Amino acid sequence: MVEWYVYMLRCADHSLYTGVATDLAARLATHNAGKGAKYTRGRLPVKLVYQEAVAGRGAALKREHAIKRMPVAAKRRLISQSAHDGQHA
Repeated sequence: MVEWYVYMLRCADHSLYTGVATDLAARLATHNAGKGAKYTRGRLPVKLVYQEAVAGRGAALKREHAIKRMPVAAKRRLISQSAHDGQHA
């Protein structure tokens, strides 16, 4: 079974981008090559600041949607908590 991840990137302009992937290293490389999401293309380089393993694609998409709806302050708390838990990259 393929493991899915929900991730957040910090862009060069300090904004946050949330996405899903099965291979985080490859996805990060794609973003930094300017071939990722349109949002990140003009905000390079990006840095992985949060990752969360989930059970499957459906769960990843639901979690991504939930994170995208969070206020920025809540996203920053999530990043901070994961850094303390050792989850972030």
